[in-house]
Amino acid sequence: MTALLMMLLSKFAALTTAAHLISVALVFRRVAAPRAAVPVHLPPLTVLRPVCGLDPTLAETLETTFSDRSADIEVIFCIASAEDPAIGLVRRIMAQHPDVPSQLLIGEDPISGNPKLNNLAKGWAAAQHDWIVMIDSNVALPPSYIGTLFATWRPGTGLVTSPPAGTHGSGLWAALEAAFLNTYQDRWQLAADELGTGFAQGKVLFWRRDILENAGGVAALGHDLAEDIASTRLVRQAGLKVRVVRHPFPQPLGHRKFREVWQRQVRWAQVRRAGFPALFATEILSGALPPLAALCVSGALPSVALILFLALWYGAEWLLARRAGWPAGPLDIVSWLVRDALIPAIWLASFTTRGIVWRGNQVRNAPETVAAGE
Repeated sequence: MTALLMMLLSKFAALTTAAHLISVALVFRRVAAPRAAVPVHLPPLTVLRPVCGLDPTLAETLETTFSDRSADIEVIFCIASAEDPAIGLVRRIMAQHPDVPSQLLIGEDPISGNPKLNNLAKGWAAAQHDWIVMIDSNVALPPSYIGTLFATWRPGTGLVTSPPAGTHGSGLWAALEAAFLNTYQDRWQLAADELGTGFAQGKVLFWRRDILENAGGVAALGHDLAEDIASTRLVRQAGLKVRVVRHPFPQPLGHRKFREVWQRQVRWAQVRRAGFPALFATEILSGALPPLAALCVSGALPSVALILFLALWYGAEWLLARRAGWPAGPLDIVSWLVRDALIPAIWLASFTTRGIVWRGNQVRNAPETVAAGE
């Protein structure tokens, strides 16, 4: 091996390791900082929650919709099919909170190729308030979620979002799901927000009505494969910023199967590849595997030093997880190793897997695509 190639491999390993450690440091500082002060007087808010199917944690997560009473809210649950088994549960939860205006809307409007948006459209149209937040049904909202959303909204903001923090998992594959969510995807999203380049995550989208309406309404979010990509683009096109809450809202994971985790990660990779192809091109280089392989091939470090490299890489990740309150036990550390081994495979699979299926529905990237398909 030439000296030049060895030098390039060593520099690549140093750069990727530095990027990893810098991102960890940025997010560690973020989650360690005091929580932002909540405004004293909050405007009324409409909470939209799309529901599809009877997930094991659904009762727990939907109940948290009513956990914050710091503002006047109305809650609108949206279900596409009159045969959905979750209808009874939603009605029972609404009945337990008669003091909060709430309603269940059933049916869908074919405004896009995105089934979630088609489900949400009726809720957006029915919303009574100028502040509207769309929250996926599997997100468990903290007791201060309303105040957190408004506290994150600062001058120049066009959207506030929260990625999911995987919690309460059972078994290795749930730990793997959390490994992808927390110290990998959440870390990069929070670090980007620290650098002023925040981007949306479809789990939580907090809008001021006029901003989305001026961009074309809910249908405009269907112009990309996923609403988070479309949201990021239209907010930036308006000269505004996407802000991310300081502490991501939790998502209880429960039991997972490897096939479910794999399919979900490939689907998200397909969305990222379609939405931001230049950035996605570098994703195969993320994780510990590429710099570790570069060091091994170059022979720049002895075996003991390679072990120290792994300790540094995953030790930083462990410290971040502990500080953020994310799972960080022995099984979680193993799952981080498995995750990093899978990242290149998932990246490659995003190019070879055809079609995106969400909860049994084919997702298309624009209304005209739907028309063409019909």
